[in-house]
Amino acid sequence: MKIRQPIVTIVGHVDHGKTSLLDRFRGTSIQEGEAGGITQKISYTKYPLEQVRKTCPLIEAGNVKLEIPGFLFIDTPGHAAFTNLRKRGGSLADLAILVVSIKEGIKPQTAEVLQILKAYKTPFLIALNKIDSISGWKYHPGSLRDSINNQAIHVSQEFQEALLAFQGSLNGHGFDSGLYYEIDDFRKNVAIVPCSAKTGEGIAELLLVLCGLCQKFLKERLEISNEAKGIILEIKKEKAINYIESILYDGALKIGDEIVIASFSEPIVSKVRALEEIEPLSFRYKSVKSANAASGIRIHLTNKEGVLPGMPFQKFNNNLDELKRIFRKELSGALELDKQGIIVKADSLGSLDALISLLRLENIKIVKAGIGPIGKVDITSAKANLEIAPLDAIVIGFNVPIEENVESGNVKILVDEVIYKLIENLQEWRKKRQEGIEKGRLMELASICKLEILHNFVFRNLNPAIFGVRVLGGRIKIGLPLIDEGGEKVARVKGLQKEKEKILEAKDGEELAVSLPGVNFERRLGDKKYLYSDISASDFKNFKKNKDLLSDNELRILDEIARMKGFY
Repeated sequence: MKIRQPIVTIVGHVDHGKTSLLDRFRGTSIQEGEAGGITQKISYTKYPLEQVRKTCPLIEAGNVKLEIPGFLFIDTPGHAAFTNLRKRGGSLADLAILVVSIKEGIKPQTAEVLQILKAYKTPFLIALNKIDSISGWKYHPGSLRDSINNQAIHVSQEFQEALLAFQGSLNGHGFDSGLYYEIDDFRKNVAIVPCSAKTGEGIAELLLVLCGLCQKFLKERLEISNEAKGIILEIKKEKAINYIESILYDGALKIGDEIVIASFSEPIVSKVRALEEIEPLSFRYKSVKSANAASGIRIHLTNKEGVLPGMPFQKFNNNLDELKRIFRKELSGALELDKQGIIVKADSLGSLDALISLLRLENIKIVKAGIGPIGKVDITSAKANLEIAPLDAIVIGFNVPIEENVESGNVKILVDEVIYKLIENLQEWRKKRQEGIEKGRLMELASICKLEILHNFVFRNLNPAIFGVRVLGGRIKIGLPLIDEGGEKVARVKGLQKEKEKILEAKDGEELAVSLPGVNFERRLGDKKYLYSDISASDFKNFKKNKDLLSDNELRILDEIARMKGFY
């Protein structure tokens, strides 16, 4: 039985040290050369067995027999490549290393990655990074366990407090965890390996745990078949040459092979014209005649028309109908849509799948989803929602551009390079849109109002009557028709004044003076205690339809008015 390199993706929140950690593995310093110290593109590292042994002397010291031929590590901008790496049944990654800064704990992007790990059922371990940032931490040569136990009391206390706080947060996301040397059952608990990408402390232990998990739990998954299978990552252009950057995760691929690539319409059949493979511990490629899984490869194809990022491909063996069925099942599973909902676009199938999964967790419906830029067709689809479902009159895009000359009109367009921000912005927009809709509905309704007459504050008896009132519920405004507690008409409000200032309306709890024309206060209202707004039968029906806009107090007042007017 031949097994391939496990595919391990490095995930976590921005600036928690993913690339720095991988640099420690590689013995390079890629992170320093990147803009702002943040990974700008997907990169993968072929990490051979000899480098594993070199970086982790614990393997040789413990006489551990490694069967895996090394690793294929994938570093990501945020989690983008992780979401791009999907295949039927879950994630293409065999295992993930979730990098978390010990002092910052679970941040929004960490939480997002945890949701995706859970959804894809991807096993993972945690690199609790930046232990050197704990005040007074001293690097003790030897084992990490001894180093943790030999710290000064105040340092150990700060470490334990940060660890417990992190474990509590992790538990809140549905994961039990423990320090790697305290775990009895790795199936039930996530292993935490404290480390420092800066000093190198804990890196050997991290690799050792990674090797152990892969060999103990993933051997069957790592068996290589005879069928070449892969995932398209990106379509790139370099010196006028187009090539397909991909990951080969099973079998072997050689020049001259025909492959079938999935698409939303008919699968694309193409021949491998040239092949390049990533070199070990390098970002350079070399031309090869064939490549074996697992590996990062560049494929030059005879036909690349319509090829989309994130799409799976497989070697063609005169089995087009079978592959059509496989791809159709895979794509239909990824793109289950609703009869009504928002429009969603993303840069790859994996990103789209992850975005849809996270939107589902927020109970947001999706009517249409696709890969590529936001265009006129997407806007037209969203416009159909303006009348029937205004909260769905929006197009959201993850890591995609908006085509030129696209006019959105009343349709909202939201784009972002981070999924959690995109979803946050979507929810904020929907909340504001809902508030606007409710405000519009309120404006269309007549006012509900109950007033207590303040008999000690009669400023004018007639022409017009001016006296004090207290608003017991709802709101009073100029022009509002009033009735007394017997349901008899009184007058329309001519003016309102509060603290010697003229006002247009007053709300629940306010005291003010009201002016009523054609009313003799003493004769008409001298023995009355309350006044109410006058509403018609049609107003009453309208209020009942929109009772979700009324407070409990307003509903009680509406009931009092309805009984006076005989609407029941």
